[in-house]
Amino acid sequence: MGKRARRGAHTTEPDASSDLALGRRHAAKRAWADAFAALSAADQATPMGAGDLEFLATCAYMTGQDGLYRDTLDRAYQAHVAAGEMKPAVRCAFWLGLAYLFNGELGQGSGWLANAQQILDREQAECAELGYLMMPVAEKLRGAGDYAGSLAAATEAVEIGERFADTDLVSCGRHLQGRALIGQGQVEKGLERLDQAMIAVTAGELDPIMTGLIYCSVIQACQQVYALARAWEWTSALTEWCEAQPQMAAFTSTCLVHRAEIMQLRGAWPDAMAEARRAQARQSQGTEQASHAAAHYQQAEVHRLRGDYGAAEAAYRSASQRGHDPQPGLALLRLSQGNRDAAAAAMRRAVGAATDPLKRARLLPAYLEILLAVDDLETARLACAELAETATRFDTAVLWAMAAQAQGAVQLAEGDARSALGALGKAYGGWAQVEAPYESARVRVLMAMACRAFGDGEGAALDLDAAKAAFAELGAAPDLARVEALMQGAAQRASHPLTRRELQVLRLVASGKTNKAIAEELHLSEKTVDRHASNIFNKLDVPSRAAATAYAYKHNLI
Repeated sequence: MGKRARRGAHTTEPDASSDLALGRRHAAKRAWADAFAALSAADQATPMGAGDLEFLATCAYMTGQDGLYRDTLDRAYQAHVAAGEMKPAVRCAFWLGLAYLFNGELGQGSGWLANAQQILDREQAECAELGYLMMPVAEKLRGAGDYAGSLAAATEAVEIGERFADTDLVSCGRHLQGRALIGQGQVEKGLERLDQAMIAVTAGELDPIMTGLIYCSVIQACQQVYALARAWEWTSALTEWCEAQPQMAAFTSTCLVHRAEIMQLRGAWPDAMAEARRAQARQSQGTEQASHAAAHYQQAEVHRLRGDYGAAEAAYRSASQRGHDPQPGLALLRLSQGNRDAAAAAMRRAVGAATDPLKRARLLPAYLEILLAVDDLETARLACAELAETATRFDTAVLWAMAAQAQGAVQLAEGDARSALGALGKAYGGWAQVEAPYESARVRVLMAMACRAFGDGEGAALDLDAAKAAFAELGAAPDLARVEALMQGAAQRASHPLTRRELQVLRLVASGKTNKAIAEELHLSEKTVDRHASNIFNKLDVPSRAAATAYAYKHNLI
């Protein structure tokens, strides 16, 4: 469909006072519900021609009536075919194919796209419609991980669009080029191509449905590689577009969820919750169903971070019932509730099922946190290495912050506090750069643990103070309680400077076990146990295992 398909496609010029004329005027003002009502009345009085049926279909889509959209567009297709207007018929078949594919009806979607291709093969004419049919090909190849093939198909679509001066086709093709380039790891080049596609989108030059689809796809692409500044810029533009069309139901929930996700990261949790609730309250049919489910997940995340575990549990389940994967949030909830085994099992399943590197990157930080909680250091190292590889491939500030935080956490678990402090300092800088206060505070807690392990009690106290203030301001009750417990425990542990893991190793040393036996019991490498033992001797200022054992008994550490 789109602007070009509708121009000149009306069969008659209506009387200015007619419902048809009224509907067109409402549509021009983007008053979609009013336009739909007037055009429906006109259609009931006298069945409309193909071009006006396309207009009515657009109004149905923009008011969230996906079933009516497809039915009306089908009528337009049949009318075009009956009139021998094959190119407009191809456009209708293309949009019908997309509508069914977006709704998960793959057979119907593929059938309509095949109809369109069959018409073009029969017509054997050079036209813009050839480019439109390249776009589902590009998307399918990208989904299969064939980014080179996707880029080639998208590039062909752009070239056809430029040849026929079809702005919708050019902009959509460029945005698909951008997503393919990002998939190849050419992130900056891909983001530039997305920016290029957005010029026509923000200028209001495109069909309204195409406008909304490109907005949502571009924002999703930016979020996947954590290009947060761009994601926020385009989300703000999408918000303005949606607010200028108060009668529009399509795309609005998606916009609200995008806003909620970014607000949560930036620490505006009440605002994030409000936007997610607004998204949930809107219609949830058709293409908006995924956004409705995501709104439940977003609310669950804020509930979990605030410590309202009952509400979080219910919201995660609601998201899951509506088709949204509740991980990693639900697994982190189980970890907070003390059910480590359930958390680990859930994340092993989720990570094992994910194949796309960016989807895995979204899961890996939580996976690594849970692995360290269950003392699976070997698998945690693998997760850490994968995050570093993903950060190297896609090279964005947030991915590097995630990788550095993972590295610091693993090094801390290995007893290498000095190296951990270096990695965690990089992570803190990365999170501060993107203005993520919660993640920054979590890194400060890890830095405090590293300082304490390194013997720097004053540095640990400063980091804990900073983290405590941040968690209190955010309303992160569970993290605040943990920091307060760490601060209170510092005085109680003043009789010895050992970390939890080092105390565990000391007790096994005192029982007479060798480093090799300790490594087997704790599922650590022998090299890691050697480092822990060396740290113990240095911190306790003892020369041998026997002296360390004597210290442990003297200070009631056994």
